[in-house]
Amino acid sequence: MCLICNCTLQKQNHRTDTIEDWWLSADTDQLLDSVQSQSFRYFWQFAEPHSGLARERFHPNGVYPMNDSHIVTSGGTGFGVMAILVAIERGFIRREEGMRRLAKIVSFLENADRFHGVWSHWIDGETGKVKPFSTFDNGGDLVETSFLIQGLLCVRQYCNQNDTKEVELANRINTLWEEVEWDWYTDNQDTLFWHWSPNHQFKMNFALRGYNETLITHFLASSSPTYPVSREIYDICWARNGDIKADDTYYNFDRILDHYDTDDAPVGPLFWAHYSYLGLDPRNLSDQYANYWDLNKNHTLIHYNYAVANPKNFKGYGPDCWGLTSSYSPKKDHIGYSTHRPGKDLGVISPTAAISSIPYTPTESINAIRGFYKNHGSYLLGPAGFYDAFRPEDGWVAPRYLAIDQGPIIVMIENYRSGLLWDLFMSCEEVQSGLKKLDFQISSN
Repeated sequence: MCLICNCTLQKQNHRTDTIEDWWLSADTDQLLDSVQSQSFRYFWQFAEPHSGLARERFHPNGVYPMNDSHIVTSGGTGFGVMAILVAIERGFIRREEGMRRLAKIVSFLENADRFHGVWSHWIDGETGKVKPFSTFDNGGDLVETSFLIQGLLCVRQYCNQNDTKEVELANRINTLWEEVEWDWYTDNQDTLFWHWSPNHQFKMNFALRGYNETLITHFLASSSPTYPVSREIYDICWARNGDIKADDTYYNFDRILDHYDTDDAPVGPLFWAHYSYLGLDPRNLSDQYANYWDLNKNHTLIHYNYAVANPKNFKGYGPDCWGLTSSYSPKKDHIGYSTHRPGKDLGVISPTAAISSIPYTPTESINAIRGFYKNHGSYLLGPAGFYDAFRPEDGWVAPRYLAIDQGPIIVMIENYRSGLLWDLFMSCEEVQSGLKKLDFQISSN
């Protein structure tokens, strides 16, 4: 049975009794199949039709601000192409269907605006032209491009070398990867910058200093076979000449790395433990600054234990309702966007935070999934799985989705179940070269 079309819960997801009956009887595999298949709808049925790319956001009611239903996101599409591979492997779609969609996406990307090989954050899905993300952000976005390349390299590795069409697709992806001019985004400094615009150049001046979500950007920039950046940029910019290290604890867990520039909050949002590690395998991965498995597990456990302790006494927080990250958030007269984390907690739980952390905290994450179904499913489930965010304090829910939140749910569940995306990404020859260049170690334990 194709779960995309015939999931029992999806067909009756507004009936509380059905949700609770299903939750009580589902085993863990059924539970994870359901979450993955429902979330995958975002990238399959609700993708932008002309390009096949992931919409920046999806509103089930069809009401979009500024008529932007055709605006697609480069980074979210990187997560989406990884999700397509999961869907093929799980039997949600046929391989030929998935490969056709991937070829359509690559064709669009080949013809879309690029800035020294780098795509913009937002793209018009009908024309391929840049859609400004902000006043000065109307050019290349190196971080979003790194999320996209991470996904495309997984697709390249997945292609069957005995299938002519798939070999051609792999070669086209390789060309896109090799055309990204990572070194241009240094502005001839020992720094990697997030943005470049043909109108404003490096005016935004956003250096990629850690620790945050941009480890994958530094890693790919160092690994590029055509336009690499120097090892020194990783140490000087990302690692802040060693100042990235932390030697304190929070909720009894070592922070390991300093969560830089988080408005004095002790730890960052949980997406920092997800985006760079959708392909880059943190298991047994370390360098001179951190063991990345311990880093991400501790980050997640800090969030979990914070929710259990619930210092602000928000209703609903606990072992089966936790997870703070950047997501939709209630504003006075509209739905806004906030970066939720301990120290900056507005009482808003984002399902992606706990669910996408499942490799690090499987028991706690599965308990959260069951809690979301059991206690909140009647209003939290929509046509593409759990809605982006909700506030159990008063039952507020954002009845909409974001690509960058839905994608990690599918991918990280799969990495927990099979290691699929980790295995694909780490099989890249360039990735192995990058590990050596940056002195990353993979232990045998």
